[in-house]
Amino acid sequence: MALLRSIWNDLMYTLRVSNIVTRLMVVNFGVFLLANLLLGLMLLTMGRVSGAAAFDTGLHWFCVPASLYRLLLQVWSPFTYMFLHLSLWHLIGNLIFMHMFGTVISDLIGPRRVLPIYLLGGLVGALAFIVSAHVLPSVGSYALGASGAVMALAGAALLLAPEYRVRLLFLGDVKLKYIVLVLLVFDLVGIAGQYNSGGHAAHIGGFVMGILFVNAMRRGNDLADPVNRLLDYLWALLSKRREQRRSKPSLTVMRGGRASSADEPSFQERLDAILDKIKASGLESLTPEEKEFLYNASKK
Repeated sequence: MALLRSIWNDLMYTLRVSNIVTRLMVVNFGVFLLANLLLGLMLLTMGRVSGAAAFDTGLHWFCVPASLYRLLLQVWSPFTYMFLHLSLWHLIGNLIFMHMFGTVISDLIGPRRVLPIYLLGGLVGALAFIVSAHVLPSVGSYALGASGAVMALAGAALLLAPEYRVRLLFLGDVKLKYIVLVLLVFDLVGIAGQYNSGGHAAHIGGFVMGILFVNAMRRGNDLADPVNRLLDYLWALLSKRREQRRSKPSLTVMRGGRASSADEPSFQERLDAILDKIKASGLESLTPEEKEFLYNASKK
């Protein structure tokens, strides 16, 4: 239990100090590990057939469904599906392009627009999948994966920097517009060939959302603003509740006219102790809690 808590604290610290593109990649990879660990556990404890069936039943609650009736029963799924992968190669492909296009967007129009494009692209991709289920053949009952959201990043990056060069293994420097073009061709061929039509339709939907996002921004309508305001509100609400759970009543005494805890060191005392520890043993000697405290102190 202590090891798991230490890993969790290190993961949370990494998410706090890393950029938004890295955070998205870590979250997608973490969900992939969790899902596959859960699948393995269910196969071991319930048997291969029963475990797989039970896992699929639970998994579908987090995938976006083609059925509108089912969608009403799981309204959260258009958000959760875009972070969910089961195939390692599906995940790796999305992570590569997520990093490629997300970095371009972050560098050119700021990191605060990466997540809104990702989320809006994923939502439009979910809508495209649901629509395709009623007009296209070979559409599955459920969709999962970040491909629609990643294609939104691709569409935005294409408009922002079509001539940007990306170094690819075995190919050397390739212009970004050609990379996006190849991805679009694969999606169009997939739809025409009736291979995973719904998934490819979701990719196209996400791509169109990325294009619309940049066009709207150029006209002075930043679609990232309402998304960021909502995310900031939700994060503040979550942080407030977390602090309320952590806070405990303690005996306070007056020191120099100011109230302080009788059994806890002051902020400055704790900061000085951590700095002394770094001087004596180096940064790597800090515990996850001390690293988090130091990071929060640097923001004040």
